[in-house]
Amino acid sequence: MATRSSIAMKTEDGKVRAIYCHWDGYIDYNGRMLVGEYTDPAKVSALMDLGDLSSLRKELGEKHNFDRNYDEPELEMFEDWCMAYGRDRGETGVESKTYETVGEWVEKLDMGCEYYYLFNGQDWLVHKYGNMDENEFPIFDYVEVEILNLITN
Repeated sequence: MATRSSIAMKTEDGKVRAIYCHWDGYIDYNGRMLVGEYTDPAKVSALMDLGDLSSLRKELGEKHNFDRNYDEPELEMFEDWCMAYGRDRGETGVESKTYETVGEWVEKLDMGCEYYYLFNGQDWLVHKYGNMDENEFPIFDYVEVEILNLITN
């Protein structure tokens, strides 16, 4: 079963540019991947350019067959490449979306996401669906803090 997430970045004008990611959205996978592999703002922007993802991986990669056979040894080179619905499967309408505010992004992105990852230009933050403050604004924490919580609990 998929753990859906949204991955986003703050833009220079303070808006939120976001994509959907279908698989492995939990902190121990997508969270670690983002903190470990996506710390350069240019790479994060290139990730947004891919649009919605089936799966996040270490490398952005290049266009490849979405329905590849994972048992074929010559295809091992693709296993570290992101799998994008638009680039790799030819879908349309899966481009990144821009929201005016963080609250609007979390409220309006209705894809059944459990986790929302936000790159603020320097750090990755995460919001777990339903974790709201008294004003119904989503609560975010640093991904590194949530990873430490996983380790110590």
